[in-house]
Order: sequence, then C-alpha cells, then structure tokens
Amino acid sequence: MTILQTNKARAYDLESRTLQFAMTVNNYVGRLPQTVANQENGRQLIRSAGSVGANYIEANEALSKKDFAMRVKISKKEAKESRFWISLTQPSKEEINIREHLINESTELMKILGAILEASLIRV
Repeated sequence: MTILQTNKARAYDLESRTLQFAMTVNNYVGRLPQTVANQENGRQLIRSAGSVGANYIEANEALSKKDFAMRVKISKKEAKESRFWISLTQPSKEEINIREHLINESTELMKILGAILEASLIRV
C-alpha cells in the first residue's frame, strides 16, 4: 500500500467516524426529554454535529491547500460547538452515559482535526 492509499484510507475512516458521530447525535436528540431547552439545544446540536462530517468531506475534495485548511478549521469548530450543545442537553438518567460518550467523541474529533490542521500547515 502506498502512502497515498494509506492517507485515503485514513480520510475515509474519519469520514465514517464523523458520520457515525452525527448519526449517534441524531438518535440521542430523538430520545431527549421533550423540554423547550432540549428541543432548541437539540436542533443546534444536530446542525453542528452534521457539519463536522460535511466539512471534513469538503476538505477531502479541496481545490487547494488553503481551502483544505479552511474546511478542516470549520470542521474542528463545529466539533467544538457540538460539544457545547451536548453539554447543554438534559438527558434522562438512562442517556447520561451516551451524553458523556458524545462529549468525549467530540473532544477526540477536535484533537484529530487539530492534528490534521497542524500537519497540513507545516506542509503549506
């Protein structure tokens, strides 16, 4: 396997991971108690969680290194925003572990995207 193939495989692994994150968020929001706060925070959370993966996919199709870096920055920003909205949700007792998992996953995604960004800026 060449370096290019290895990088592509890693890119698609992160695409799958961000998709899984968004899907887990969607399911989590659907199970939240129906309060005004959860409804509003849930809407924002669904948008930002989906945007993490969407912007990462856009980064992989970037036309330039600058475009790539900008899309990765946006993806990282959306992961951070997702963590904020997750923290504001008020789950039932049964969903608290899922909330903690999502907070951890958004933090890990931020770190991964930050590392990608640092590596891409070094190469620019």
